[in-house]
Amino acid sequence: MKRKCCGVPAWQRGEWLSPAQGRALCRCLVVVLCAAGAGFGETQAERGKRVVDQAVQALGGDAFRNMEDRTESGRAYSFYREELSGLSIAKIYTRYLTPAPGQLSSRERQSFGKDGYSSVLFTDLGAWELTFRGARPLTDQRYDAYKDSTLRNIFYILRQRLGEPGLILSSQGADIFQNLPVEIVDITDADNRTVTVYFSQSTKLPVRQSFRRRNPDTKDWDVEVTAFSKYRDVGGGVKWPFDVHRERNGEKIYEMFSDSVEINRNLTDDLFTLPGSVKVLPKAK
Repeated sequence: MKRKCCGVPAWQRGEWLSPAQGRALCRCLVVVLCAAGAGFGETQAERGKRVVDQAVQALGGDAFRNMEDRTESGRAYSFYREELSGLSIAKIYTRYLTPAPGQLSSRERQSFGKDGYSSVLFTDLGAWELTFRGARPLTDQRYDAYKDSTLRNIFYILRQRLGEPGLILSSQGADIFQNLPVEIVDITDADNRTVTVYFSQSTKLPVRQSFRRRNPDTKDWDVEVTAFSKYRDVGGGVKWPFDVHRERNGEKIYEMFSDSVEINRNLTDDLFTLPGSVKVLPKAK
């Protein structure tokens, strides 16, 4: 009578693993080895700081931290319930201001169409939609959501917020995400905003971020996830993702495929201020 080998793994019994079992075992070994090696003797805060410092260096180090402005050109897609609801040629201009803890310290103009026939302007003072009719202030809800998303954006954090009083970096260890070994770090500010960021263990670059925010209408939590890929050198050793994909509560809501990204182009004030002659319309409802 053949004795049963209950509870003994197949590889210990000299049996071959299936391809799926082999892949699973390899993933487990990668996570264990990375956690045991890279994080040995470190606190969560020390490991989190190390991972974030490595990301800054991978993005260009001082050249990234001293980036003054950026222009991204490409195709922007918006979605509603997984269906394409909008497609436009887009040009996004960003200029960084002197950092102020917990405050929006940048200005951004999003222009759409080949001739930029419509734009949305976000500043530290307010936000407007610009068309041939004039400038319509955005709702407080939309502006607040933009500010919150910007303050939790990993690239904004790495450029503007490192060293900010009350900013906590806490490593959540190593893992495998879509067959990619990653380091996971929670970043929390003094106002208790938290974003969870996945950094590639090989390139050190951010590949994913997620956070949750209370929906002002339903009072439930919205979970927003953004993925970054196809990094390229955009000048001076600075790297930037050319593909950005965003989901909310598991549904795709936005994609941006950049054709070009330029930095330090000395963008002028007129891009980020309302023209004196523009007609200011009633605030959007």
